[in-house]
Amino acid sequence: MSSIEETILTSSKTIAVVGLSANPERPSNDVAGYLLEQGYEIIPVNPKESQILGQKAYPNLSSIPQKVDVVQIFRKPEDVPPIINEAIKIKAKAVWMQEGIINEQAAASAKDAGLMVVMNKCMFKEHQKLIGE
Repeated sequence: MSSIEETILTSSKTIAVVGLSANPERPSNDVAGYLLEQGYEIIPVNPKESQILGQKAYPNLSSIPQKVDVVQIFRKPEDVPPIINEAIKIKAKAVWMQEGIINEQAAASAKDAGLMVVMNKCMFKEHQKLIGE
């Protein structure tokens, strides 16, 4: 594992999951549920839900009343730039685009603003590598 994934996973406590689905069949629900079990604080970001996985959901990153370490993104690549802009605005430390999500321009914006960036990788799989499963 490259050190950026390890740094993010070991130094972060609070993960805002943009596009977290309440549907247990969706990958976002599975990954966030796993991270919750691993002791991370999960903050669902989904304007259509009030609660997911027993956690209060927020319509957007700016409405979260606390510090967010990582913004995890489960949205189409074309939806990523405004999320990155909001992540910069709330002073998140990192953005993590899940597997299949690649937006080079948005990644460059986040890096330019000083955020750590992971793209096209699954946080669940990377965490499992880290803990040696």
